[in-house]
Amino acid sequence: MPADFVIAPAVPGDAAAIAALYATHVLHGTATFETVPPDAAEMAARLAKIGAAGWPWLVARDAAGELLGYAYASQFRERAAYRFASENSIYIRDDLRGRGIGTALMARLVDDAGASGFRQMIAVIAGTEPASVALHARFGFEHCGLLRAAGRKFGRWIDVVYMQRALGEGADTPPAVEPA
Repeated sequence: MPADFVIAPAVPGDAAAIAALYATHVLHGTATFETVPPDAAEMAARLAKIGAAGWPWLVARDAAGELLGYAYASQFRERAAYRFASENSIYIRDDLRGRGIGTALMARLVDDAGASGFRQMIAVIAGTEPASVALHARFGFEHCGLLRAAGRKFGRWIDVVYMQRALGEGADTPPAVEPA
C-alpha cells in the first residue's frame, strides 16, 4: 500500500465526507443506480446499521485525514438464508482513481468481511465500469451473471455484471450455527 494514505474503520464522524464523495458518483456516474444523493444523516444511519451488524466499513484517508475513498460489505439480501453472503461497495474520489486506493480498500475489505463471518462476497457492478470489473477479477472474483439493461440512468440502459468469490472456508464447511 502506498504510504500517502491509510485504511481504517469508518467512524460516525465520517458520514458527511462519505455523503459528499458518494454524491459525486450519484449525480455524475453510473457505478450506483441511486439518482438522489443521500444526505449525511442517511449515510450516518447506513454506517450505524453496518457497524451494529459487525460488518466492515472502511475509509482511506490521506495524511491530513481527508477522505479519499471508502468500502463496505453488507449482507447480500436481508433474509436469514443470506446471512453468510455479502455484497461489497467501493467508491473512490474520481480524481484519485488508479493510485491503488481501491486495491488497498479491497484487500482489507475481503479480509475483514471474512473475519466478520461472511463466506461469500458478491459484487454488483454496472456494466459501464470496466475498471471495477478488473479490480474484482484481480481479487479472484469470477463472473457469475449478467442482467441486461437492468438499470436506466442518464438516458441509457445499463447492464449489471455479477461477480463472486469465496471468503475463508467458503462453502467447504457448514457454519457453526445455521441461519434461523
